[in-house]
Amino acid sequence: MAIIKQQDMIDSIADALQYISYYHPLDFVQALEKAYHKEESQAAKDAIAQILINSRMSAHGKRPICQDTGIVTCFVNIGMDVQWDKTDMTIQQMVDEGTRRAYLNPDNPLRASIVADPAGARKNTKDNTPSVVHINMVAGNEVEVMIAAKGGGSENKTKMAMLNPSDSIADWVVKTLPTMGAGWCPPGMIGIGVGGTAEKAGVLAKESLMDPVNIQDLIDRGPENAEEALRLEIYERVNKLGIGAQGLGGLTTVVDVKINSVPTHAASKPVVMIPNCAATRHVHFHLDGSGPANLTPPKLEEWPEITWEVGENVRRVNVNGLTKADIAEWKTGETVLLSGKILTGRDAAHKKIQELLASGEGLPAGVDFTNKFIYYVGPVDAIGDEAVGPAGPTTATRMDKFTEMMLADTGLLGTIGKAERGPATVESIKQHKSVYLMAVGGAAYLVSKAIKKARVVAFEELGMEAIYEFDVEDMPVTVAVDSTGESAHVTGPAIWQAKIEELDDALTPKT
Repeated sequence: MAIIKQQDMIDSIADALQYISYYHPLDFVQALEKAYHKEESQAAKDAIAQILINSRMSAHGKRPICQDTGIVTCFVNIGMDVQWDKTDMTIQQMVDEGTRRAYLNPDNPLRASIVADPAGARKNTKDNTPSVVHINMVAGNEVEVMIAAKGGGSENKTKMAMLNPSDSIADWVVKTLPTMGAGWCPPGMIGIGVGGTAEKAGVLAKESLMDPVNIQDLIDRGPENAEEALRLEIYERVNKLGIGAQGLGGLTTVVDVKINSVPTHAASKPVVMIPNCAATRHVHFHLDGSGPANLTPPKLEEWPEITWEVGENVRRVNVNGLTKADIAEWKTGETVLLSGKILTGRDAAHKKIQELLASGEGLPAGVDFTNKFIYYVGPVDAIGDEAVGPAGPTTATRMDKFTEMMLADTGLLGTIGKAERGPATVESIKQHKSVYLMAVGGAAYLVSKAIKKARVVAFEELGMEAIYEFDVEDMPVTVAVDSTGESAHVTGPAIWQAKIEELDDALTPKT
């Protein structure tokens, strides 16, 4: 019989969430380093370099890897021989209290992203609670906890299907994954749950993402069962799609594929696929009654010494006073370093702008988008002498339904975000002679170092979704859609899928 202290559980949850906010799992870092050295696409290689540099900076500075510090998902396996020293809190309440303390930690505040009344007012709970807790009773006298902070950009790309028993899971994955776009910030992992019922498959997929990155070990020894063979098949076929880092085209789209399965009904084959982004964050710990979990920090020398140098194909610009004639010279794939003033805005701000314009009231005082760029971001609160906390891009696709309004009615010059834009939005960008610039998802702390000043100019009540004015210096972005409507997220993967096919043909023995 083990007696676990309620306080030890709360403290361990809080410590774990702080820990994973700035420490990538080292197996994931090592997988990214291999992908970096293997990569032949310069755009993808640059993106992976920024992710790795950001990872090392976050570990050193103990600041979040990504501005989206996630929804907390916690798997708690409780031994049947465990007792708790107090019974005034449920497991859910213990996890929520640990979450609350972690996200409100003044030394490293984490962004509160959870909204209550999701079908209605969607009001932020301010402390990132409640968390999502899965409880399982198991044999033994310990409590095992697997905890993750899952970003919305990757969580939103979850796919589910009720396949026929004879259908190929690999075929479904290969067909479905390109429809997810790049909002999940590849390269990352994909977790697949198979069997049970629909909701069970979803839990299996999420739990699989807690496993270590070990696909190379499996490649080296070969599969020993059907599930392992399926992992290898999906890994190989997905990477041949040429989607690449950030969806720009390249050799590595996934660094591992995980599969959990359970028995299911003879007439059913439920399958759920959940991606983990480049800000993969999870940790495991055990409680046996001897005290809170001891999470040993990794050594900084474990991170690769990778640098990112600005190449020749770079354009340094002052965004103050830019015109459509200026940006007409920018071409898809170019790296641009932005300096000057830009504005920010996400979903909630765009909705309020739409309502204000429709009512005839107009934009708030002090907000003028004329010949300006809007950056889709919800930053972490600043600490110390920071102008702003980690401030990486959010998924631009969510703002597609507002883009025509912004370009037509506000004088906006261009947009900055992550991932692709939809066909209608690309056409709108082309019509208005605008541009869409892409910052690297998963490099939030690195991006924040380019922001020298920040102030809220409208909708302060929206918290991280308020409109900010940023003063930036050499903020790195890539031209993802130029003023002619050419999209890097269309051309890049197509080019690299063809190149990968050519490489395979060249390596295939001729008979």
